[in-house]
Amino acid sequence: MESNNTAPVLFIFGDSTADVGTNSFLPKTKIIANVPFNGIDFPNSRATGRFSNGFNSADFLAKLMGHKRSPQPYLFLLKAGLRKKMFRGVNFASGGAGLLDVTGKDLKIVPMSKQVKQFKTVLSNLMVVKGRHEAKKIIRKSVFAISVGSNDIFGYFQNQSTVDPTVFIESLMEAYQCHIESLYHLGARKFGIIGIPPIGCCPSQRIHNTTGGCFEIENTFARAFHSSLDALLNKLSCELKGMKYSHGNSYEMTMNVINHAQQFNLTYVDRACCGKGWLRAEDTCNPHAELCTNRNNYLFWDLFHPTQYASKLAAVTLYNGGPEFVTPINFAQLVAS
Repeated sequence: MESNNTAPVLFIFGDSTADVGTNSFLPKTKIIANVPFNGIDFPNSRATGRFSNGFNSADFLAKLMGHKRSPQPYLFLLKAGLRKKMFRGVNFASGGAGLLDVTGKDLKIVPMSKQVKQFKTVLSNLMVVKGRHEAKKIIRKSVFAISVGSNDIFGYFQNQSTVDPTVFIESLMEAYQCHIESLYHLGARKFGIIGIPPIGCCPSQRIHNTTGGCFEIENTFARAFHSSLDALLNKLSCELKGMKYSHGNSYEMTMNVINHAQQFNLTYVDRACCGKGWLRAEDTCNPHAELCTNRNNYLFWDLFHPTQYASKLAAVTLYNGGPEFVTPINFAQLVAS
């Protein structure tokens, strides 16, 4: 699908679930996906820096909105000449990023706070090219998609944090509120918020469970995150005039796929397609990894991320799904609003 003139300008923020190559431009980070077998199903089998065998959810959402794929990464556009290329939108997402600056700090990635600052630079450029009034009009109609939060919870467990879980989730909500308000004050009005999935069911977490089942304590955090975020978005939409949002319940969406795998033609929902060791979850996807052949039968591409097939399922549900998966409106209604 070629991009068309009616497709909304799209700005994408978040972590590796939406990264389309940001981290490939970060010389000091080890969180990269610009190596095979990543991208094996991408056009020309190119490893683009997406943590996927092909396209990711950011791409499929962009396609559903009328774009060819996700807008280019900010750091790519910076090299190519920001002013010429930013009118379709920009992708700021960075693998390893979290809501909190401390998340991924040692990984040398781009945290959410910095992604928002990068957007500010894009806005300044837009104002130079289009004029202040026209730029503000463009931003008001643009869609701001955000997919972030999982890495903060992974970090909590990895660091064996002693912070009370309720206090921790509250700190994530405070950070989320700060990022949304910052974007709102820069002119954003339409927010497509993608919640966090049952992260305890990732192959990387299942190997902490002797049975290979989901690591349930992390799923408890994911559910608390969802309900807190739902309440926060409801509150903000009352306080911030003109704010509209769509909140995707990635937890329920993913559990629905795991529990009804056959309905979605999936054979394996517990293991990675590309990796090493038990559940292929003991190493990242790289040229020396084991690779499955039937990639469309797998929910997980690597130890953390969905396959292209699963990403498409998620995007279609976010875009057209009913209130059991996305509230108060779906992404299609958000675009049309």
